[in-house]
Amino acid sequence: MKPFVAPVEDILFSLTHVAGAADLPDWDLAFATEIAQHFAAFAEREIAPLDELGDRQGCRLQDGRVYMPDGFAQLYRAYAEQGWQGLTAPDKFGGQALGDTMLAITAEIFVGANHSLQMITGLVPGAIRTLLNFGSDEQQTRYIPALVSGDMLATMCLTESNAGSDLSQIRCKAIKTDDGWQIDGEKIFISGGDQNISDRILHLVLARTSDDGVKGLSLFLCPCTRSDGRRNAISVTRIEEKMGLHASPTCQLAFDKADAELIGTEGQGLLAMFTMMNHARADVALQGVAHSARAYDVASSYAAERVQGKGVDGVPVTLDQHADVHRMLNEIDTMAIGGRAIAHLSSVTMERGDNPDLVAFLTPLAKVFCTDAGIRSAELGMQVLGGYGYLQEYRLEQTYRDARIAAIYEGANGIHERMIATRLLKGRAADAFDAYLAVNAQTPVAQDLHAKWKQARLDLLAKPDPTLYAHDFMALTSGTLLYCLWGTIKTAAKHHPDPQRIERLARFAQMRLHADADMRVQLLKG
Repeated sequence: MKPFVAPVEDILFSLTHVAGAADLPDWDLAFATEIAQHFAAFAEREIAPLDELGDRQGCRLQDGRVYMPDGFAQLYRAYAEQGWQGLTAPDKFGGQALGDTMLAITAEIFVGANHSLQMITGLVPGAIRTLLNFGSDEQQTRYIPALVSGDMLATMCLTESNAGSDLSQIRCKAIKTDDGWQIDGEKIFISGGDQNISDRILHLVLARTSDDGVKGLSLFLCPCTRSDGRRNAISVTRIEEKMGLHASPTCQLAFDKADAELIGTEGQGLLAMFTMMNHARADVALQGVAHSARAYDVASSYAAERVQGKGVDGVPVTLDQHADVHRMLNEIDTMAIGGRAIAHLSSVTMERGDNPDLVAFLTPLAKVFCTDAGIRSAELGMQVLGGYGYLQEYRLEQTYRDARIAAIYEGANGIHERMIATRLLKGRAADAFDAYLAVNAQTPVAQDLHAKWKQARLDLLAKPDPTLYAHDFMALTSGTLLYCLWGTIKTAAKHHPDPQRIERLARFAQMRLHADADMRVQLLKG
């Protein structure tokens, strides 16, 4: 097993010199470096060593409560005590009031070290943002400090057995009483629906307040304990047995007239919930990046040491000297760096705050590309290691198992592809993306790809059913963006500690992106 090493230099290079964080008014590279190095040391020393144990031991449901693997409660306390839970929360609630770019740094490192634990803690920033945007002053004062301190963790209770992507089918009801509201119904696939690492849990529950389709949905705060200290009427009916993320309890919850309070206004549930979901989607994109980076670290280290076969001169060589292995390593590395660039561009644009339409377009694009890349990287990493990749010893099989869910949750990738090819393509979000390409397509090839993307957009808008072409249009879209970003990456290579690696990868990536774009254009002609 190769110990986890956080890709700090790659992360800081991407944010500063590729995604444009250096232009943010509050960006401080020295401070960002200090944050990254400090969290990386904590992750490498304390978080990562529990990842394999958590995968093997898993979670258990006992007497109606979920128990995390050994050591996770103590690790979470150390994490919370160091203030990481409140990194982006306002200082008036005890947070550190840092931007999304700082969260992008720690989130990627956390996932690379221990995806399961990051899943349990990672919904807190989105819950805080939802409270800030829709909660009353009293709700913010009551809940945000507890989320910041680590006393309370958050969940997102959205999915039901009959209502996955189609939220109009939600049946869980909110019943108005003299004292407030009560939630009655079931929710499934709730990450961290119960656990024994935080004292309290705050469930954000999407429930029906009328029969008016999605307009009848409202969002509720449903804490695990009532105001008098008694446990709320929420029970865990099962924890799912999953392919991966064994140390992250995915629960089915039953709400039996559980006490709750409305956040925002009635019928505003989807708007409020999507505040949390959009944060989660950005987080999931970085999960894919983290798995790509981890796969490259393990595979490249193994291939550099494993002597196998001979070169053209008859001298024994290491695996990385073989052409096909070299190709696979380049592919993994370009997916990590390219995916990170897309995710960071979205994060920096969000923090800048002057182009929400571009953020709306980049968020699903990053989610799809990065999560697909994480799966592909893990698969290629296993192939590089050969038989050892299939064994548990080097743990790339766990990387694959953990990465696989990212293309499914927070909206299956096909749904995001469909959204870009339909709703987003018609409006200001696609216009903002077009404008970004116009500025950043700096070479004749990039400009040609931009022109092909613009024509493909027009052709797709004219088709009676654009969803038939959604997958290939997403590939053309991400490929065009990546070609431009790799131009930026190549220009900035001198700022990276290993500029030769960056320049080599840029040539490799752009050649393949150009060839793939031509293929996608032909497919889109139908």
